[in-house]
Amino acid sequence: MNKVALAEAVQEKIGTTKADAERAVETVFDSIAGSLKKGEDVSVAGFGIFSAKMRAARTARNPRTGEPVKVAAMRVPKFKAGKALKETVRG
Repeated sequence: MNKVALAEAVQEKIGTTKADAERAVETVFDSIAGSLKKGEDVSVAGFGIFSAKMRAARTARNPRTGEPVKVAAMRVPKFKAGKALKETVRG
């Protein structure tokens, strides 16, 4: 399922226009991304927790040349599935 299919599912479920459903989906994603950028966690009951964590600086290798490359520390998104989501996926 992609973002368009998700918007279509929202449209069918709540009976709104396609444009309104797309705006709703986009607003949810923008809100989650904005909160993570500020360093805040986003907890959705029954679904999971989105968070941002720091990945330490490291030395990687260029796969083409094999020479070492320094990779700076960075903040990366993380998701931890909630119990209800895990149970739903298990079937």
